[in-house]
Amino acid sequence: MNFLVIGLSALVPLVTGFIWYNPKVFGTAWIKTTGLTEEQLKSANMPLILGLSLLFSLMLATMLNGIVIHQAALQSIVMGDPDLQDPNSALSILLKDFTSKYGNNFRTFKHGVFHGVISALFFALPVLGTNALFERKSFLYIAIHTGYWVVTLGLMGGIICQFA
Repeated sequence: MNFLVIGLSALVPLVTGFIWYNPKVFGTAWIKTTGLTEEQLKSANMPLILGLSLLFSLMLATMLNGIVIHQAALQSIVMGDPDLQDPNSALSILLKDFTSKYGNNFRTFKHGVFHGVISALFFALPVLGTNALFERKSFLYIAIHTGYWVVTLGLMGGIICQFA
């Protein structure tokens, strides 16, 4: 895992959010769909909100790493095997050969975007949609948030896949 790339990709939701929820983009429509007032939004504890948002973004980036980098699956299968400690073991040699031959397969920005978008559609949408349905939120509410996560997770996945 490349912790620098994961940390940098964790900034993507904050940057994307500042743009996406700007009043000139979707911010005005979002405020209307939430039922919140400008005064309520201004009274928020922004350091706490931004701090927790960054923590959640780090969690998302860590999860995306395993989704967008297929080579991580092989390593996770043999993670606890004692033969990994011996560089001359058959397992270590197999992993070295595998990595040299296939280590860069599917390691493109485009491939990471694909998996990020799929993650948004199959994880974020069902969670957001279910909550919104029970909270009696509108389709527009779901669309604004889901669109944000499609763009955000797509960019995060692309960055992680290309550079991690």
